[in-house]
Amino acid sequence: MKNVMLRIEGTQQSLDGEENSIELVTEGKLYQKENALYLVYEESEISGMEGCTTTLKVAKDKISMRRFGTAHSEIIFEKGKRFSTRYQTPYGDFDMEIITKEMEASISDLNKGDISIEYNVSLRGVMESLNTLNIRIM
Repeated sequence: MKNVMLRIEGTQQSLDGEENSIELVTEGKLYQKENALYLVYEESEISGMEGCTTTLKVAKDKISMRRFGTAHSEIIFEKGKRFSTRYQTPYGDFDMEIITKEMEASISDLNKGDISIEYNVSLRGVMESLNTLNIRIM
């Protein structure tokens, strides 16, 4: 397991055009297991998910994201595919649907690189948005 620095940028644009964005620089851990690369980091107050640990599993054509702690969720990103899940928060549970529009991960043998995901989110009855997640491993 290797310690790495991460720059995480996320944007969320609602259907009416309102945009929110966050940027977080944090320490994380990176390790390889079988045919996947794992990235683990702690969320902070900035992301609105303080008390959560996020684990990204980067495989050939799929990226999965799991969150544990104050909120629980698992999201699977596969370009052009729809994924349904239950998003558990301290404020209640929501049915969530993800459609991945674009996805790219380029990580070098030196454990540096970028992960980029563009996706639509629908929390049934609550909101819909277009989201981007960019993670730079430094």
